[in-house]
Amino acid sequence: MPPPRQWGPAPWFSLQNSPGHNCVAPCEQSCSQGPMCIIFFKFDPRPVSKNAYRLILAANRDEFYHRPSKLADFWGNNNEVLSGLDMEEGKEGGTWLGISTRGKLAALTNYLQPRQDRDARGRGELVTHFLTTDMDSLSYLKKVSAEGHLYNGFNLIAADLSTEKGDVVCYYGNRGEPEPVVLAPGTYGLSNALLETPWRKLCFGKQLFLDAVERSQELPKDALIAQLLHVLNNDEAQLPDPAIEDQGREYVQPFLSKYAAVCVRCPGYGTRTNTVILVDADGHVTFTERSMLDKDPSCWETSTHEFKLQS
Repeated sequence: MPPPRQWGPAPWFSLQNSPGHNCVAPCEQSCSQGPMCIIFFKFDPRPVSKNAYRLILAANRDEFYHRPSKLADFWGNNNEVLSGLDMEEGKEGGTWLGISTRGKLAALTNYLQPRQDRDARGRGELVTHFLTTDMDSLSYLKKVSAEGHLYNGFNLIAADLSTEKGDVVCYYGNRGEPEPVVLAPGTYGLSNALLETPWRKLCFGKQLFLDAVERSQELPKDALIAQLLHVLNNDEAQLPDPAIEDQGREYVQPFLSKYAAVCVRCPGYGTRTNTVILVDADGHVTFTERSMLDKDPSCWETSTHEFKLQS
């Protein structure tokens, strides 16, 4: 059997920042698109410095404010899984991002597509199934790839974090290559196109993320988390963006400005959750979640969970 294809981050390039742009489209127009999210992460399974982090991940969940969900907490057998949970009727128990004490981590984004199949399976189950399975990340994504046609467009990051064996991070998108890939150590950005697709907001946010990560060894942990949360709450729209327009075609035009910033701010819809995950060289995990309360964009709560990986 040939070895799995390894894939590295795209060469970096700079973009001129566009001026801020207010979101004006009504949230109802995005019903057919489903929630949008953005994820930035850097991983190095064998950091040279004892002070370096093996994994730094910063992610936003964008969703309708009225969609019910639970804040991040431990659940599962022996309370080994840490994640928020979707409580939407028919989608209960799915999630967008989670990590387990056994070192399993998964994160999901939707793929922007003009039309959604309302009979497709809920994508949030892809994360919860991995967090509770005994399958390794690559084997799991191979299984998912065989069933990818059952879902609307998605991107899935799955990782096995092991202090003893080394960390493995894999990726699969059901609108891209037919087989999952093992990612080379590096820094990546993922929004609502395939991994590393250079949407303007992804490029802009990734540069902000890189600026924070470059100072990670110099900063106290709390200061690093604060800087990453600041990155996740940047609401400067990055327009124009022909790549988003090409992918979403005429259906994305009415609400293009809504998705053009790292942090989405609109009436009734937008960024509801910021998550920062740090894993140090010894396998100590710090999971920080900043969540909107009571459907109010001015009211937020921040919580932090810490634990040591068992593997």
